[in-house]
Amino acid sequence: MAKEVTSSVNQVKDEQVKSSLLTDLRELFKAGVLIANVLPVFTGFWLAIRLTGLSFSNHLSLLLMTIIGSTCVMAGALIINNWYDVDIDTIMRRTQKRPTVTGHMSLKTVLWLGILFSVTGMIFLWFTSAEAAFWAFVGWITYVWLYTMWSKRRYTLNTLIGSVSGAVTPLIGWGAVSSTFHIIPIVLFLVMFIWQVPHTFAVAIRKHDEYKAAGVAMLPVVHGIDITKRQTTVYIACLFPLPFLLAELGVAFVLLATLLNIGWFIFAVRGFFTDDHLKWARTIFLYSLNYLVIFYIAIIIVTAVS
Repeated sequence: MAKEVTSSVNQVKDEQVKSSLLTDLRELFKAGVLIANVLPVFTGFWLAIRLTGLSFSNHLSLLLMTIIGSTCVMAGALIINNWYDVDIDTIMRRTQKRPTVTGHMSLKTVLWLGILFSVTGMIFLWFTSAEAAFWAFVGWITYVWLYTMWSKRRYTLNTLIGSVSGAVTPLIGWGAVSSTFHIIPIVLFLVMFIWQVPHTFAVAIRKHDEYKAAGVAMLPVVHGIDITKRQTTVYIACLFPLPFLLAELGVAFVLLATLLNIGWFIFAVRGFFTDDHLKWARTIFLYSLNYLVIFYIAIIIVTAVS
């Protein structure tokens, strides 16, 4: 009987250790961000295959290498961000569960993991195409050096700089198949770049006090929420002409993307008529997430049935 109790206790402990490890890895890799970036990479790849007349089924191994490579590079950049930002992550409540803060992983281990994933991802992408590897490197160097290490704590332009790293994802996918010197991947880059600004502003408003305490130069912290609302509206308005540059994808898609832009713009304008900044920022944030998913899935659907 005693042996059975001891065995049960040990089993519970093992499960707790596994659960803790998975939680730490999820926080370290920022799993939600990684998963969100797979969709634009896949969409860029899918479009390049469809619009160049190639067979998707004959390029599944290339797709797999592209997804693995891009995800590893992004994971590496995010891990190094955790390593470098451990001091401000300790202050901000939203990041206090990261293993770099809790001490579940040593900073040396985290740094080497970031380097390992970054290098591994670049190798995978190099075997897809030099262009895909180039865009991944642009995203990596922008996020790790220009954003994390240089601008994040100094300038409100950190949001624009950081947006470049996320915007290269469709270029990586497309570049694995064909040259990105084409209007569609360029427009997808612009959509991702502009989209990230109001999305990030919404996060910065919701976490205003945390960013202020940590000394991060986010726009609402430095210049106030009213200016952030105005800039949010301006950036969303900048999305309006972009769907018309994707006319090759069909009228249905252009119409849907335009409606998405109109809806987001309306929610942005409503911010001028409310003092509940947190509720407004949450609406903008949630809309931005749905916007991106609908936008890219719609691209895949309309090109799959055409």
